[in-house]
Amino acid sequence: MTVEFLKMHGLGNDFVVLDAGQVRRIADRRLGVGCDQLVVVEPARNELADAFVSFRNADGGEAGACGNGSRCVAWLLMREKNATHVVLETVSGLLDSEAAAGGEISVDMGPARLDWRDIPLARAMDTLHLDVAEGPLKDPVGISVGNPHAVFFVPDAEAVALDVLGPRLEHNPLFPERANIEVAQIVSDSEMRLRVWERGAGITSACGSGACAALVATHRRGLTGRRARIRMDGGVLGAEWLQDNHVLLTGPVAVSFKGVLDDSLITGKKS
Repeated sequence: MTVEFLKMHGLGNDFVVLDAGQVRRIADRRLGVGCDQLVVVEPARNELADAFVSFRNADGGEAGACGNGSRCVAWLLMREKNATHVVLETVSGLLDSEAAAGGEISVDMGPARLDWRDIPLARAMDTLHLDVAEGPLKDPVGISVGNPHAVFFVPDAEAVALDVLGPRLEHNPLFPERANIEVAQIVSDSEMRLRVWERGAGITSACGSGACAALVATHRRGLTGRRARIRMDGGVLGAEWLQDNHVLLTGPVAVSFKGVLDDSLITGKKS
């Protein structure tokens, strides 16, 4: 048995893209290929879509949405179809994606969900001011962009011990499905510095849905406009909260390498 795969990344937020596999073994950075998420591409179930795409975090858990992973798959499909527009089918809905200027890829991440039931939270609460805190982090904005996010505002994103605070907040009882944790430092009304603790993956160099969530959160607090540059560890993503409530994510993609998985990574048995 051989399974071909591609290793791709969006600003260092890296993915293994393939048809099937054992997630934890493949995602292991010492014994497998290594990635933040594994992306599985299958035939579309909806006739309007070009492919069905699912995402698995490095710990094996399902990710409802992945902006950078979606952009990577969209780039692959556009190249295969010689097209500038494709539609991805995900568990969070249909995502339109288009080629953008400079070889970048844009994906419509769907509507921002602001109600506490949609994030979801464990109890009714104003999502503009969540009642959750850990150390110096407090008073975040809650939002779902296909998966749950809590966006905290800080004067210096670099000074936050995200490796310590992130896992505690991810598993806070307020978040029954866990949460992605963002710390946002406002640079101007059109730019921010963002660091992300991604549920099931840890600190990532970039997070597409996190960038979208942060933009919506900062605009809701009156800190930025509806469009901003989000500076992350791996580079810059662009996000825009459209008037129809959808969030558009734009940025580069790259192929790191391609290869063939050994049978043992799929079956767990030594070859």
